[in-house]
Amino acid sequence: MKRILLFLLFYFVVVISGYTQDRNDFVSFINEKHVWVDSVFNALSLKERIAQLFLVRAHTNLGQAYIDSVAAVIQKEQLGGVVLFQGGPVRHANMLNKYQSFSKVPLLVATDGEWGLGMRMPDSTISYPYQMTLGAIQNNELIFEMGKQIAKDFTRLGVHFNFAPVVDVNNNPNNPVINFRSFGDDKCLVTEKASRFMCGLLEGGIISSLKHFPGHGDTDVDSHHDLPQLGFSKDRLDEIEMYPFKKLISFRAPAVMVAHMHIPALDSTVNMPASISKKVVSDLLKKELGFKGLVVTDAMDMKGVKKFFPNGEADVMAIEAGNDLVEISENSARAIRLVENAVEAGRISKFDLDSRVKRVLAAKYWLGLHDYQPVNTHDLVGDLNSRTAQDLVKRLAEAAVTVLKSEKGIERSNSKGEVAIVTVGGVLEEDFENGLDAHLVRKKRYVLRGDEDEIELKRLLKQIRKSKQIVLVVHDARSRPGNKLNMSEGLKKFVYKLAGKRTVTVMFTNPYVLDELSVGRSRSVIMAYQNDSFMQMAALKVLLGDIKAKGRLPVQVNQYFSFGGGM
Repeated sequence: MKRILLFLLFYFVVVISGYTQDRNDFVSFINEKHVWVDSVFNALSLKERIAQLFLVRAHTNLGQAYIDSVAAVIQKEQLGGVVLFQGGPVRHANMLNKYQSFSKVPLLVATDGEWGLGMRMPDSTISYPYQMTLGAIQNNELIFEMGKQIAKDFTRLGVHFNFAPVVDVNNNPNNPVINFRSFGDDKCLVTEKASRFMCGLLEGGIISSLKHFPGHGDTDVDSHHDLPQLGFSKDRLDEIEMYPFKKLISFRAPAVMVAHMHIPALDSTVNMPASISKKVVSDLLKKELGFKGLVVTDAMDMKGVKKFFPNGEADVMAIEAGNDLVEISENSARAIRLVENAVEAGRISKFDLDSRVKRVLAAKYWLGLHDYQPVNTHDLVGDLNSRTAQDLVKRLAEAAVTVLKSEKGIERSNSKGEVAIVTVGGVLEEDFENGLDAHLVRKKRYVLRGDEDEIELKRLLKQIRKSKQIVLVVHDARSRPGNKLNMSEGLKKFVYKLAGKRTVTVMFTNPYVLDELSVGRSRSVIMAYQNDSFMQMAALKVLLGDIKAKGRLPVQVNQYFSFGGGM
């Protein structure tokens, strides 16, 4: 009996201390031996081991039949995890609890949370600022704090893996897929901001994935719809696109997502996406850059990869290339069967496959999934919209607002006469305009619908110019704010003429819009980056002089609005 007790004590000390000792270094942890990992691995068949490398799409906004169909796939194939998309938090939690109950090995749950859970559940969970907005913030510890809070939100919902941050350097203003999702167009700024976001997530116990390797910032094609072609030299990629990845890999980045882009300088094979290229994944990322964390593909149902490698061939090539996780295969059962055939035929090394399966299992062990607990749905929505999180969003927004040209605001009293509040691209009930209206003694509201003809615009211009002060407010209500607005040429000319010495212009838009709209003649320009209520309230405080703007422009717009600009 004594010998048994001593053995159990030894086992407890070795296993538990092994679990806790190295958890601060995720990369080292997943590359070490663990008793739990080996025991799980040894209980799996070859097919089940392969299945651990595949993540399936999961929704709760597509009806019960869809939820049940994914459940059937998970139960039959015993997949490694799911990627959450649109739905509601309670529905998601119930779905995840159900899916986990079908799994021999606890599922790894991932999602794109670049601005938190609100990126997929905007109606019921908190959205943090876009990364371009965060790029304007000078206090990087706020971004670290945001990473920790997002990790807390993820943990509460039973989510373990955040496909964030985006570390693409957005050096192409016309980029259709990255743009506002990037911290900016300066590689050092991107690296600094991404580092704090990544570290906050890790400290909160969530795996963070840098994306989109080797850099998606200078493309003019959306890889969701086609395969971008990058003609840059290896030296150029080393100097700019890969700079943040290299730096953050040296900081022990836990995971990297590889993009669907064809880059002949890295792999000259015709139309070969980086995501399934052995030269990019194994030779460049793993060997040359020394990355030892998890490598995950971008979604395999995107046309950027399946267009030229259909019928499951891309899935096999993704494993052959060296990826640890394959995100959203079009047909996971087919993919697992094809990979199994490739292993048995010697096309894929069984040793390499097994080592990757063990790394995925070790990641689950690091996350504590060896002691999996179902999500408690009691007050889940309240917990995901906590006062602490709301206060953090407010502080982030206030730190991002950027004043360009002049800090001079407006007079609230009668001494300067009537103030014209002019809304372009928004609606009557905007938080900024309503808040400003409440603080002014004499004012008049104008809301331009966007379909005004030349005669009406001339009449409005003449009437508005009678006011002693003008606040011109430009909104972009789109959920993905682009570098150009859907605005008529007539309305653009109207904005130009109105933006004069008596005008304060407030922009709730992508900063690149400053190159499209000529507002530089304004007395003051306030850039607030996005149209969300939290940015509107922060900009209002700046305009009224209640807080001082501290943000700096994270991109080079033109010769008038330069990178780092701000008062």
